[in-house]
Amino acid sequence: MTQDVKESFGSPGGSLAAKVRTLAPSMTRSMQRVAEAVASDPAGCAALTVTGLAELTGTSEATVVRTARLLGYPGYRDLRLALAGLAAQQQSGRAPAITTDIAVDDPIADVVTKLAYEEQQTLADTAAGLDTAQLGAAVNALAGARRADVYGVGASGLVAQDLTQKLLRIGLIAHAHSDPHLAVTNAVQLRSGDVAIAITHSGSTGDVIEPLRVAFEHGATTVAITGRPDSPVTQYADHVLTTSTSRESELRPAAMSSRTSQLLVVDCLFVGVAQRTYETAAPALAASYEALAHRHRTSHR
Repeated sequence: MTQDVKESFGSPGGSLAAKVRTLAPSMTRSMQRVAEAVASDPAGCAALTVTGLAELTGTSEATVVRTARLLGYPGYRDLRLALAGLAAQQQSGRAPAITTDIAVDDPIADVVTKLAYEEQQTLADTAAGLDTAQLGAAVNALAGARRADVYGVGASGLVAQDLTQKLLRIGLIAHAHSDPHLAVTNAVQLRSGDVAIAITHSGSTGDVIEPLRVAFEHGATTVAITGRPDSPVTQYADHVLTTSTSRESELRPAAMSSRTSQLLVVDCLFVGVAQRTYETAAPALAASYEALAHRHRTSHR
Protein backbone atom coordinates (compact mmCIF):
# COMPACT_ATOMS: atom_id res chain seq x y z
CA MET A 1 0.00 0.00 0.00
CA THR A 2 1.41 3.40 -0.91
CA GLN A 3 -0.24 5.50 1.80
CA ASP A 4 -0.19 5.29 5.57
CA VAL A 5 -3.13 3.53 7.09
CA LYS A 6 -3.56 5.98 9.94
CA GLU A 7 -6.14 5.19 12.62
CA SER A 8 -7.30 6.05 16.06
CA PHE A 9 -10.15 3.58 16.03
CA GLY A 10 -11.41 1.49 18.89
CA SER A 11 -11.56 -2.28 18.63
CA PRO A 12 -13.88 -2.42 15.57
CA GLY A 13 -11.75 0.12 13.72
CA GLY A 14 -8.56 -1.68 14.61
CA SER A 15 -10.11 -4.83 13.22
CA LEU A 16 -10.94 -3.11 9.92
CA ALA A 17 -7.46 -1.63 9.59
CA ALA A 18 -5.93 -5.01 10.41
CA LYS A 19 -7.98 -6.59 7.63
CA VAL A 20 -6.85 -3.91 5.21
CA ARG A 21 -3.19 -4.51 6.03
CA THR A 22 -3.53 -8.29 5.84
CA LEU A 23 -5.60 -8.48 2.68
CA ALA A 24 -4.03 -5.61 0.71
CA PRO A 25 -1.34 -7.75 -0.96
CA SER A 26 -4.02 -10.01 -2.43
CA MET A 27 -6.11 -7.09 -3.72
CA THR A 28 -5.90 -5.47 -7.11
CA ARG A 29 -4.38 -2.01 -7.12
CA SER A 30 -7.80 -0.42 -7.57
CA MET A 31 -9.20 -2.36 -4.62
CA GLN A 32 -6.22 -1.24 -2.54
CA ARG A 33 -7.14 2.38 -3.26
CA VAL A 34 -10.64 1.79 -1.94
CA ALA A 35 -9.33 -0.02 1.14
CA GLU A 36 -6.82 2.75 1.84
CA ALA A 37 -9.54 5.36 1.60
CA VAL A 38 -11.96 3.71 4.03
CA ALA A 39 -9.22 2.90 6.55
CA SER A 40 -7.67 6.36 6.55
CA ASP A 41 -10.89 8.44 6.44
CA PRO A 42 -13.94 6.53 7.72
CA ALA A 43 -15.90 9.74 8.34
CA GLY A 44 -15.37 11.05 4.83
CA CYS A 45 -16.13 7.73 3.16
CA ALA A 46 -19.22 7.13 5.32
CA ALA A 47 -20.73 10.26 3.75
CA LEU A 48 -20.22 8.98 0.21
CA THR A 49 -22.47 6.86 -1.95
CA VAL A 50 -20.95 3.91 -3.74
CA THR A 51 -20.65 6.13 -6.81
CA GLY A 52 -18.98 8.87 -4.81
CA LEU A 53 -16.39 6.52 -3.31
CA ALA A 54 -15.69 5.07 -6.75
CA GLU A 55 -15.09 8.57 -8.12
CA LEU A 56 -12.93 9.54 -5.13
CA THR A 57 -10.66 6.51 -5.58
CA GLY A 58 -10.67 6.50 -9.37
CA THR A 59 -12.28 3.07 -9.50
CA SER A 60 -15.67 1.62 -10.37
CA GLU A 61 -18.78 0.88 -8.33
CA ALA A 62 -18.17 -2.84 -8.85
CA THR A 63 -14.66 -2.49 -7.40
CA VAL A 64 -16.03 -0.69 -4.32
CA VAL A 65 -18.56 -3.49 -3.74
CA ARG A 66 -15.94 -6.21 -4.23
CA THR A 67 -13.64 -4.48 -1.75
CA ALA A 68 -16.42 -4.22 0.83
CA ARG A 69 -17.14 -7.94 0.48
CA LEU A 70 -13.46 -8.86 0.74
CA LEU A 71 -13.29 -6.87 3.97
CA GLY A 72 -16.13 -8.98 5.37
CA TYR A 73 -19.23 -6.90 4.67
CA PRO A 74 -22.20 -8.22 2.63
CA GLY A 75 -22.23 -5.05 0.56
CA TYR A 76 -21.29 -1.39 0.44
CA ARG A 77 -24.27 -0.32 2.55
CA ASP A 78 -23.03 -2.46 5.44
CA LEU A 79 -19.49 -1.11 5.11
CA ARG A 80 -20.84 2.44 5.04
CA LEU A 81 -22.79 1.89 8.28
CA ALA A 82 -19.66 0.46 9.93
CA LEU A 83 -17.64 3.47 8.79
CA ALA A 84 -20.21 5.82 10.27
CA GLY A 85 -19.82 4.05 13.60
CA LEU A 86 -16.04 4.36 13.41
CA ALA A 87 -16.34 8.04 12.58
CA ALA A 88 -18.41 8.55 15.73
CA GLN A 89 -15.69 6.80 17.74
CA GLN A 90 -13.03 9.04 16.23
CA GLN A 91 -14.95 12.14 17.30
CA SER A 92 -14.99 10.99 20.93
CA GLY A 93 -11.64 12.64 21.60
CA ARG A 94 -9.12 9.85 21.06
CA ALA A 95 -5.58 11.02 20.29
CA PRO A 96 -4.40 10.74 16.67
CA ALA A 97 -2.24 7.80 15.78
CA ILE A 98 1.50 7.93 15.29
CA THR A 99 2.64 7.65 11.71
CA THR A 100 5.43 5.08 11.43
CA ASP A 101 7.37 6.42 8.45
CA ILE A 102 11.04 6.62 9.43
CA ALA A 103 13.09 9.27 7.69
CA VAL A 104 16.85 9.11 7.22
CA ASP A 105 17.30 12.19 9.41
CA ASP A 106 14.91 11.18 12.21
CA PRO A 107 16.35 11.58 15.73
CA ILE A 108 17.00 8.22 17.38
CA ALA A 109 14.31 8.96 20.00
CA ASP A 110 11.74 9.27 17.21
CA VAL A 111 12.98 6.03 15.66
CA VAL A 112 12.43 4.23 18.98
CA THR A 113 8.93 5.67 19.33
CA LYS A 114 7.93 4.80 15.78
CA LEU A 115 9.34 1.29 15.88
CA ALA A 116 7.73 0.60 19.25
CA TYR A 117 4.37 1.76 17.91
CA GLU A 118 4.76 -0.34 14.76
CA GLU A 119 5.66 -3.44 16.77
CA GLN A 120 2.67 -2.88 19.04
CA GLN A 121 0.34 -2.45 16.07
CA THR A 122 1.73 -5.53 14.33
CA LEU A 123 1.13 -7.66 17.42
CA ALA A 124 -2.38 -6.26 17.90
CA ASP A 125 -3.27 -6.87 14.25
CA THR A 126 -1.94 -10.43 14.38
CA ALA A 127 -3.87 -11.20 17.56
CA ALA A 128 -7.06 -9.72 16.09
CA GLY A 129 -6.78 -11.74 12.89
CA LEU A 130 -5.54 -15.05 14.32
CA ASP A 131 -8.06 -17.88 13.88
CA THR A 132 -8.10 -19.49 17.33
CA ALA A 133 -9.85 -22.60 16.02
CA GLN A 134 -7.01 -23.15 13.56
CA LEU A 135 -4.49 -22.37 16.29
CA GLY A 136 -6.10 -24.86 18.64
CA ALA A 137 -6.06 -27.57 16.00
CA ALA A 138 -2.37 -26.93 15.31
CA VAL A 139 -1.61 -27.05 19.03
CA ASN A 140 -3.44 -30.37 19.40
CA ALA A 141 -1.53 -31.84 16.47
CA LEU A 142 1.82 -30.71 17.89
CA ALA A 143 1.00 -31.91 21.40
CA GLY A 144 0.47 -35.45 20.13
CA ALA A 145 3.09 -35.48 17.40
CA ARG A 146 5.79 -38.13 17.10
CA ARG A 147 7.99 -35.51 15.46
CA ALA A 148 7.74 -31.93 14.16
CA ASP A 149 9.65 -30.50 11.21
CA VAL A 150 9.71 -26.73 10.71
CA TYR A 151 10.65 -25.05 7.41
CA GLY A 152 11.77 -21.46 6.93
CA VAL A 153 14.47 -19.51 5.11
CA GLY A 154 16.00 -16.11 5.78
CA ALA A 155 14.26 -14.24 8.60
CA SER A 156 11.56 -16.91 8.71
CA GLY A 157 14.33 -19.47 9.22
CA LEU A 158 15.27 -17.70 12.45
CA VAL A 159 11.66 -18.00 13.61
CA ALA A 160 11.68 -21.70 12.68
CA GLN A 161 14.76 -22.18 14.87
CA ASP A 162 13.07 -20.34 17.72
CA LEU A 163 10.04 -22.65 17.56
CA THR A 164 12.08 -25.85 17.47
CA GLN A 165 14.24 -24.74 20.40
CA LYS A 166 11.11 -24.08 22.44
CA LEU A 167 9.58 -27.45 21.55
CA LEU A 168 12.80 -29.28 22.35
CA ARG A 169 12.87 -27.77 25.83
CA ILE A 170 9.51 -29.34 26.67
CA GLY A 171 10.55 -32.77 25.43
CA LEU A 172 9.20 -32.80 21.87
CA ILE A 173 11.27 -34.02 18.94
CA ALA A 174 11.57 -31.07 16.57
CA HIS A 175 13.89 -30.07 13.74
CA ALA A 176 14.30 -26.75 11.92
CA HIS A 177 15.28 -27.01 8.25
CA SER A 178 16.65 -24.04 6.32
CA ASP A 179 18.48 -26.15 3.72
CA PRO A 180 15.86 -26.91 1.04
CA HIS A 181 17.41 -30.26 0.03
CA LEU A 182 17.61 -31.46 3.63
CA ALA A 183 14.09 -30.25 4.25
CA VAL A 184 12.66 -32.32 1.39
CA THR A 185 14.64 -35.47 2.22
CA ASN A 186 13.39 -35.25 5.80
CA ALA A 187 9.82 -34.52 4.72
CA VAL A 188 9.79 -37.81 2.80
CA GLN A 189 10.16 -39.61 6.14
CA LEU A 190 7.11 -37.97 7.71
CA ARG A 191 3.81 -39.77 8.06
CA SER A 192 0.48 -39.60 9.86
CA GLY A 193 1.09 -38.50 13.44
CA ASP A 194 3.90 -36.14 12.46
CA VAL A 195 3.59 -32.38 12.00
CA ALA A 196 5.23 -30.15 9.38
CA ILE A 197 5.17 -26.37 9.77
CA ALA A 198 6.02 -23.89 7.01
CA ILE A 199 6.87 -20.31 7.96
CA THR A 200 6.84 -17.87 5.06
CA HIS A 201 5.69 -14.26 5.14
CA SER A 202 4.99 -14.13 1.40
CA GLY A 203 3.52 -17.62 1.25
CA SER A 204 5.25 -18.16 -2.08
CA THR A 205 8.78 -19.22 -1.07
CA GLY A 206 9.46 -22.34 -3.12
CA ASP A 207 12.10 -23.70 -0.73
CA VAL A 208 9.44 -23.76 1.99
CA ILE A 209 6.46 -24.84 -0.10
CA GLU A 210 8.17 -27.92 -1.56
CA PRO A 211 8.92 -29.72 1.73
CA LEU A 212 5.47 -28.84 3.06
CA ARG A 213 3.92 -30.36 -0.06
CA VAL A 214 5.96 -33.53 0.37
CA ALA A 215 4.97 -33.77 4.04
CA PHE A 216 1.32 -33.19 3.13
CA GLU A 217 1.41 -35.92 0.50
CA HIS A 218 2.96 -38.35 2.98
CA GLY A 219 0.15 -37.87 5.47
CA ALA A 220 1.68 -35.49 8.02
CA THR A 221 -0.46 -32.77 9.56
CA THR A 222 0.66 -29.54 7.95
CA VAL A 223 0.57 -25.96 9.23
CA ALA A 224 1.35 -22.72 7.38
CA ILE A 225 2.30 -19.52 9.21
CA THR A 226 2.00 -16.80 6.59
CA GLY A 227 1.00 -13.21 6.00
CA ARG A 228 -0.90 -14.17 2.83
CA PRO A 229 -3.96 -16.35 3.58
CA ASP A 230 -4.57 -17.02 -0.12
CA SER A 231 -0.93 -17.74 -1.06
CA PRO A 232 0.41 -20.94 -2.69
CA VAL A 233 1.70 -22.43 0.58
CA THR A 234 -1.83 -22.68 1.99
CA GLN A 235 -2.94 -25.26 -0.57
CA TYR A 236 -0.74 -27.80 1.24
CA ALA A 237 -1.69 -26.70 4.76
CA ASP A 238 -4.27 -28.42 6.93
CA HIS A 239 -4.19 -25.39 9.22
CA VAL A 240 -3.37 -21.78 8.29
CA LEU A 241 -2.23 -19.23 10.88
CA THR A 242 -2.27 -15.73 9.43
CA THR A 243 0.17 -13.08 10.57
CA SER A 244 -0.18 -9.34 10.19
CA THR A 245 1.19 -7.80 7.03
CA SER A 246 3.03 -4.66 8.09
CA ARG A 247 3.77 -1.93 5.61
CA GLU A 248 7.30 -2.21 4.25
CA SER A 249 9.55 0.85 4.17
CA GLU A 250 13.01 1.64 2.83
CA LEU A 251 14.60 1.43 6.27
CA ARG A 252 12.47 -1.44 7.56
CA PRO A 253 12.07 -4.27 5.07
CA ALA A 254 9.24 -6.79 5.29
CA ALA A 255 11.54 -9.41 6.80
CA MET A 256 11.92 -7.30 9.94
CA SER A 257 8.28 -6.43 10.45
CA SER A 258 6.94 -9.87 9.58
CA ARG A 259 9.19 -11.59 12.11
CA THR A 260 7.43 -9.81 14.97
CA SER A 261 4.04 -11.32 14.11
CA GLN A 262 5.56 -14.72 13.35
CA LEU A 263 7.19 -14.84 16.78
CA LEU A 264 3.83 -14.09 18.42
CA VAL A 265 2.23 -17.03 16.62
CA VAL A 266 5.18 -19.25 17.57
CA ASP A 267 4.81 -18.26 21.22
CA CYS A 268 1.08 -19.01 21.07
CA LEU A 269 1.82 -22.45 19.64
CA PHE A 270 4.47 -23.16 22.25
CA VAL A 271 2.39 -22.08 25.24
CA GLY A 272 -0.60 -24.01 23.92
CA VAL A 273 1.46 -27.19 23.54
CA ALA A 274 3.03 -26.70 26.98
CA GLN A 275 -0.46 -26.43 28.47
CA ARG A 276 -1.65 -29.61 26.73
CA THR A 277 1.44 -31.56 27.79
CA TYR A 278 2.00 -29.93 31.17
CA GLU A 279 2.72 -33.14 33.08
CA THR A 280 5.71 -33.86 30.86
CA ALA A 281 6.50 -30.31 29.73
CA ALA A 282 7.00 -28.87 33.23
CA PRO A 283 9.64 -31.44 34.29
CA ALA A 284 11.36 -31.11 30.92
CA LEU A 285 11.56 -27.33 31.28
CA ALA A 286 12.88 -27.66 34.83
CA ALA A 287 15.52 -30.14 33.67
CA SER A 288 16.65 -27.84 30.85
CA TYR A 289 16.94 -24.88 33.23
CA GLU A 290 18.94 -26.98 35.68
CA ALA A 291 21.24 -28.25 32.94
CA LEU A 292 22.17 -24.68 32.03
CA ALA A 293 22.11 -23.16 35.52
CA HIS A 294 25.85 -23.53 36.12
CA ARG A 295 26.57 -21.46 33.01
CA HIS A 296 24.76 -18.51 34.53
CA ARG A 297 26.29 -18.60 37.97
CA THR A 298 28.91 -15.94 38.71
CA SER A 299 32.33 -17.37 39.37
CA HIS A 300 33.83 -16.39 42.74
CA ARG A 301 37.39 -17.30 41.78
